[in-house]
Amino acid sequence: MSNSQIRTFNGEGQRTDTTEEETTREDESTCPECAGHLVVDEERGETVCEECGLVVEEDEIDHGPEWRAFDSKEKDQKSRVGAPTTNMMHDKGLSTNIGWQNKDAYGRALSSRQRQKMQRLRTWNERFRTRNSKERNLKQALGEIERMASALGLPKEVRETSSVIYRRALEEDLLPGRSIEGVATASLYASARQMGTPRSLDEVATVSRIGEMEFKRTYRYIVRELSLEVQPADPASYVPRFASELDLDEEVERRARELLSTAQEHGVTSGKSPVGLAAAAIYAGSLLTNKKVTQSEVSDVTNVSEVTIRNRYQELLEAAEVPA
Repeated sequence: MSNSQIRTFNGEGQRTDTTEEETTREDESTCPECAGHLVVDEERGETVCEECGLVVEEDEIDHGPEWRAFDSKEKDQKSRVGAPTTNMMHDKGLSTNIGWQNKDAYGRALSSRQRQKMQRLRTWNERFRTRNSKERNLKQALGEIERMASALGLPKEVRETSSVIYRRALEEDLLPGRSIEGVATASLYASARQMGTPRSLDEVATVSRIGEMEFKRTYRYIVRELSLEVQPADPASYVPRFASELDLDEEVERRARELLSTAQEHGVTSGKSPVGLAAAAIYAGSLLTNKKVTQSEVSDVTNVSEVTIRNRYQELLEAAEVPA
């Protein structure tokens, strides 16, 4: 007999063995006064005896939801269980995927016949996830956005925003006559600028599958038709990334920001490429802080020609009244 068993005898003298867990469960469901049955009143948070009315427990914790629903539709809308939805998937992540591992619930490998069956199920499941051409279009575009965003090192917030922009373009029927890759690239570029993590046109065009001219045309069209509020790119927003890639310290970055701030006050930055200004500010800041970096190195990282760097470098120093 194990230590967790309790030996008792019934009225006929027969032996019965019960566990401590079963005995405890019986004690919890019976009244300590009259041995009556206990019921839980969820509205009042009390446990009460049906026979004598003794309140055994009160102020119990309600583990249910804090909201009420009066039909199944309202319940589904208010429920917050499951994985969070995301705009980066065409079905917002609400569909079911069949895992790629050919193992059962116990971790054992499947037989060859079962593997073939699971592969067929995966194929049909993938086909059923997109019900029409619009969803297939969206699935391809969101995959393209994810690929380009990963190559550019853009955060999740930018990917979410670009997915929303593409969905709007699809809903407002802006895609006829334009490629899926073009609208996806324009959406990603616009969202990066909106979220304060801009990438240059050349950088985005490098990872895109379309030409630069088509990219620019599509971007202007999307911004105009969707009335997107895209502020002009701030040259200072490029400085931290360029300084990090050139392995320059915070002193150079701070000096570059000061040069750009002074140039903006004097109106020097108006009508000029923000990437070129940022590259020139990085180069000027490195010289003013006695850090060894060449125009060629800055040009390779920023994808700005050395001629542009020299011209903007002179303008920044003149605005700051620093001798070249």
